[in-house]
Amino acid sequence: MNRKKWLKYCLLSILTLTIVWMSPLTLLAGSVPNIPKQQQVQILITSGREQLNRGQPDQALRNWQEATKLYRQLNDQEGITTSLVYQAYALQKLALYSQACQKLVAALNLEEKLCEYTLLPASEQEKESLTTTVKRIVITPASLLALQSLGETLRLNYKLIQSEIILEQILTIKTLSSEQSNNIRLSLANTKQDIYKQTKYQFNWIEEPLLKDAAVYLIPRKAQEALTNYQLLAIDANTPTAIKLQAQLNCLDLLLDFQEWLKGQPGYIDIYTKINQQVRPLINLILQDPLSFSTLPTDQSIQARLKFANSLSKVSDKKIQLEAIKYAQDTWESAKNIKSQKLKARILGLLAKLNSEKSLDYLETALTLAQSIHAEDVAYELQVQLAKLYQTQGQVKSALTAYRIAIENITNIRHELLSSNSDLQFFFYEKVDPVYRSYMKLLAASNTPDLDLITQIHEQLQTAELEDYLKCGKLELVSLNKIESLSNASAVINIIDLSDSIEVIVKSPGKPPQHHSVDTKLVIYHLDTLLNILQDKRASFTKERVILSHSQLLYQRLIAPLEQYLPKSGTLVFVLDKSFQSLPIQVLHDGQNYLIDRYSFAGTLGARIALPKFLLKEQMQALIAGLSIPSPSLHDINAPLDATALPQVRAEVEDVRNLTKSSVTLLDKDFTSQNFKEKVNKANFNILHISTHGQFSSDPLRTGFLAYDRQINIAEFDSLLKNKTRSSSQMIELLVLSACQTAKGNKRSALGIAGVAVQAGARSTVASLWLVEAESTVLLMQEFYRGLNNGLTKAEALRQAQLSLKSNPKYSHPYFWSPFILVGSWL
Repeated sequence: MNRKKWLKYCLLSILTLTIVWMSPLTLLAGSVPNIPKQQQVQILITSGREQLNRGQPDQALRNWQEATKLYRQLNDQEGITTSLVYQAYALQKLALYSQACQKLVAALNLEEKLCEYTLLPASEQEKESLTTTVKRIVITPASLLALQSLGETLRLNYKLIQSEIILEQILTIKTLSSEQSNNIRLSLANTKQDIYKQTKYQFNWIEEPLLKDAAVYLIPRKAQEALTNYQLLAIDANTPTAIKLQAQLNCLDLLLDFQEWLKGQPGYIDIYTKINQQVRPLINLILQDPLSFSTLPTDQSIQARLKFANSLSKVSDKKIQLEAIKYAQDTWESAKNIKSQKLKARILGLLAKLNSEKSLDYLETALTLAQSIHAEDVAYELQVQLAKLYQTQGQVKSALTAYRIAIENITNIRHELLSSNSDLQFFFYEKVDPVYRSYMKLLAASNTPDLDLITQIHEQLQTAELEDYLKCGKLELVSLNKIESLSNASAVINIIDLSDSIEVIVKSPGKPPQHHSVDTKLVIYHLDTLLNILQDKRASFTKERVILSHSQLLYQRLIAPLEQYLPKSGTLVFVLDKSFQSLPIQVLHDGQNYLIDRYSFAGTLGARIALPKFLLKEQMQALIAGLSIPSPSLHDINAPLDATALPQVRAEVEDVRNLTKSSVTLLDKDFTSQNFKEKVNKANFNILHISTHGQFSSDPLRTGFLAYDRQINIAEFDSLLKNKTRSSSQMIELLVLSACQTAKGNKRSALGIAGVAVQAGARSTVASLWLVEAESTVLLMQEFYRGLNNGLTKAEALRQAQLSLKSNPKYSHPYFWSPFILVGSWL
């Protein structure tokens, strides 16, 4: 390959990061019959660049698709690869990152599964395989460009480890020019920053102390790796000004984010001091060279100025705040002549934060711009700003309207955010959750709160949380409000945590909803204490009066004020928020009886379930899997702590087999992950009964159960049960997880249980919140299946089984009978 061609591709590799072309030519797109194909393809390529530069990625994509066809006719492999890379650029502009990735793996003849998102982290074998595959690629200018673009696109597709591997491998290529090396080093630093963000995001999810401690240790390491990469680029005398500026801006953004996280970590005071000492010098360094922004193309220069102004706005120093205002105003003046309405809206949104006197004017103009191009991802943030502004001004109705529209925008784009670029992937707890809760808090503060609307918003929040937990698309669940058979449930009770207050809302069929509010401080201590007692392995030795002291108070504070609106018996459906999700409601006590003496219970996440349906006796066909002997999986890194063999499982499996119409059984060594997968896909069943160690963790990778050979986690359920739930009309009516437990410290068990149920495609799930004495579980399961055989609903069958255990003097302590809960359909 001659030097001119290599130079051409060097320049193109720089454009990989900006995806902006500055061609002065304006050529007609399309194929012209009288022109040789070589010339036609050049017209298409050049015209596509022009269209992308004018903000027309859809038209550019069509031209580059035609170019690919012509290159194929010409049998020009380099041209094919290059045109596919161009198509990937256009798809990225259209926010179609998965499709962009697929174009690039096609260009490099790699497997499409590289682009598929999964909760499972890349295994060591997969890492080695990818490294070997990349090393085998014959490096040409076009394949190098495709590899670099793939590394960047994988980052945007949340495949961060794969992105890191590819970019690090590219840097080992000896023929790289300094320009190519600088661009790839910047891409690698960006990937490492996202790995830090991902680790920090997981820290927000995690509640178990041991996992939290591990994350606290890992976050500084990941932050420092990214900082080092940016700083090496910034101090290298050979780094071009444009690349150096981008490294400095990203480094500043990371420093400020890391600094904010460190504020809440008293064990890292020394690191906080060091990070704090780096912020001001870096700001001064960027301020000293304002002309560096002009080395970037116009749109990118404006984005860089906006990023800098936004970073400056986070520093609590009057002089720096003034610099932030100046940069924001200068950015707005520069942006007036560009076509990007979205970018203009973002600039005005920042100006609204910096200039309180003109905030309303800025926000209204920004919203007009965002709405004119249906930029809901920008509009929702502006609406939240507007809502907060109205709140401070005492304009409650306007604030409520702004929050409502913000949530409508979030709902519209939520599935896009889950599959969108990585900057938006780390947003749920930081941006989305507070919007829903602020809206509900403002609604609840009214003298006449709209209770139906509050429960609706709570439903949307929990559904969004589950989708984010699973990193899946929109879930096909039905709102309780739309279920005609809701009359089978006596009442639906929402318990909503709004930080300062706990809102309890009761909805009974055909009656107006009722509401009670209680100060969080009056509840939270007793809730935490009760959960700690019940989740402790020694709970059965705790005097029952100690448990009652907390369970009675919780009943008095949460349920008693609305007791008059509840029936004397029946099924209560609970929609529990946050830490209440690990609380077995049946253990609450009214002073005379436990609630289970009067009611059966079902839990839902977000008041949404698969459409309820009775499980008829003649339809009870089961796949039963159990593990009663010591197994290799007991030593799995994700196995519950101190897990040992469960010899009573053999008796439980035999009982379930005898109490169902037909069954297929996998016991002990036959219960391998591979055998389980095969039986799931081939056997005919609507009950899946699994009796083995399992746990529900705030980390989805640790939520799952043990087969003989290894843990099967929640992330595998979709693939294990894919053929069953997608190719068969027979849904799993009942999933039973009889030997599971809540990971120590996790207060959101329902999230893990609901996640398992969704991945399994199960209508109803029965699970234990903690591991109890095995013989008592055998007895409970016997009674549960007898109840189903006698025509009871799942909720009532579980209640009767628990009452049977409770009446047994040996197992009357709440530790034995209370952990079993039903999630989903109660029929």
